[in-house]
Parts: sequence; C-alpha cells; structure tokens
Amino acid sequence: MENEIVNRVNQSQLVTFDLEELYTPGERVLLDIKDQLFQGMILKEKDFRDFIKATDWSVYKNKFVAITCSVDAIIPTWAFMLLTIALQSHASKIVFGNIDDLENQIFHDTLSTIDYETYRDAKIVIKGCSKVHVPVAVYVEATNKLKPFAASIMFGEPCSTVPLYKKPKQL
Repeated sequence: MENEIVNRVNQSQLVTFDLEELYTPGERVLLDIKDQLFQGMILKEKDFRDFIKATDWSVYKNKFVAITCSVDAIIPTWAFMLLTIALQSHASKIVFGNIDDLENQIFHDTLSTIDYETYRDAKIVIKGCSKVHVPVAVYVEATNKLKPFAASIMFGEPCSTVPLYKKPKQL
C-alpha cells in the first residue's frame, strides 16, 4: 500500500477554535428611539416617560436588544437608562449601540467564560468559515485571549491556514 492516501490534517495536532460554536442563539433586535424625538431633534422628558409607560415591553421577552438613536440629536444619558430599566425584566441582554455592538458583546460574554489554560502550547486554528455572522472584533478578541497560551495561531481551515503567530523558542 505504498500509494495509500493519508489525511495529514486528521493526524496533525491542530486544535480548531470554532467561533460558530460559541454563537448564542436568539433574536437580535434594534430599538431606535428616533421616533420618540420632537421634530426629529429633541427628546422631551414627559413625552419620553409617557412612551416608556405606554409600551408593552414584553414583546422583547428573551430577545437580545441594542438600544440607540440613529439620528444626529443630543440624547440625555438618562433616556437610555430608562429604556434599560423598562427592558431589563424582559430582554436577555441589553446594550447601547447597533446590532454589531450587540453581537460583539454577546460573543465577549461567552469568550470570557472559557478556560484558556486548556489551550496551553496548542497549535490553534481559528476557524474562518461560519454559518453565522461572527464580527471581526470577535476574531480579534479571540486572538488576544488565545495568544498568551498558544504555541501557534493560524486562521482558516485545517487544510488551508494562514499562519498568524508562533511562540518564540525559549533557550
């Protein structure tokens, strides 16, 4: 069997770090308060408090919510704090920003629970292809967290990687 095909990828000691596996399922929602502004520019406290009281916040049950104002207006900080209080007993997570900010924070929460010591001296491939959206910021954070432990870090698929980092040999 001299011509036997050997799968060297399967025989390698590469460890795949798949960010897709860290994806937290759930609906992501953007709550934009631009429609609550008087003449599209000013937030009136009484009107905003009436909006908070009149809104059925249960529609955000178990959802991940990003709160923002997409128009160029000066919004007092307390407005976003009131929204947070109204949403808190319903939403799974609330962040200030856009959907990408929300996704980054959800991944950040998951990445912070990992015991990176298990990757000590490992040859790691951070998987590049995914069926879910993984923001670039998440790849950066994963790299930051893995580098102190890894012998090497690559990006891509085990059969086709881009080398990123190799720990220097100690004398």
